[in-house]
Amino acid sequence: MALEFSEVSKSFPTQGEGSLLAVDNVSFRVEEGEFVSVVGPSGCGKSTILSMTAGLYQPTSGEVRVSNELVTGPNAHVGFMLQKDLLLPWRSIIANIEFGLEARGVGREERRARAMKELEHCQLSGFEDHYPYQLSGGMRQRAALARTLAINPEIILLDEPFSALDAQTKLLLQNSFAKTIKEAGKTTLLITHDLSEAVLMSDRILVLSERPGQVIAEIKVDLPHRDQPIKRRVLPEVGEYAAQLFKHLKLEEKAA
Repeated sequence: MALEFSEVSKSFPTQGEGSLLAVDNVSFRVEEGEFVSVVGPSGCGKSTILSMTAGLYQPTSGEVRVSNELVTGPNAHVGFMLQKDLLLPWRSIIANIEFGLEARGVGREERRARAMKELEHCQLSGFEDHYPYQLSGGMRQRAALARTLAINPEIILLDEPFSALDAQTKLLLQNSFAKTIKEAGKTTLLITHDLSEAVLMSDRILVLSERPGQVIAEIKVDLPHRDQPIKRRVLPEVGEYAAQLFKHLKLEEKAA
């Protein structure tokens, strides 16, 4: 099992003596190589789940295990990608991709070879000497993925990495990410507000309730082309899965 949450709850202190319960008694498993999306209302604890997987937060109760190891602090098993690419503007693209390897003490020749390999995987060959300002938003996100893959994480955590992009770039980048991640065999946990995106990219979808977040549904996406969302999106079953998500999130009631 690549990732396991066992009866995990997380509270944050508030002003005074109170506390805010963000997630409550959350349990789920993610198998090696599986792509799982987490959807739910704003403020339901989706990003808190990612942060606990990365070891940035510790559960108030329960356990988080990555590769069967108890997570007790920041760990080297995961790679984290956010909405913003967070590329360092004063470093070239190749130097940005090498950054995580450099921080881990990997030698110059090895980190350059690994960075060039991921540049190719992410379709950025020829842009290694460019700087972030010279690349489009989609290309910068691909560079951020290359940087994440270069450290060879066991789990990739994606926190709405496509939300700031226009519709066409978003679809193309979803396709590029899905293919690259599938080829690399990486376990992936995606946080998204986009229900169609969850269906297009996932093997399975976890649905959270309003805060405190609890897992209220688990949907297996039994569709082909997980590595090609552009092909998957034309399948009629995609709409049926999205309708299931709407029902679980009670979006029709909220819109009435």
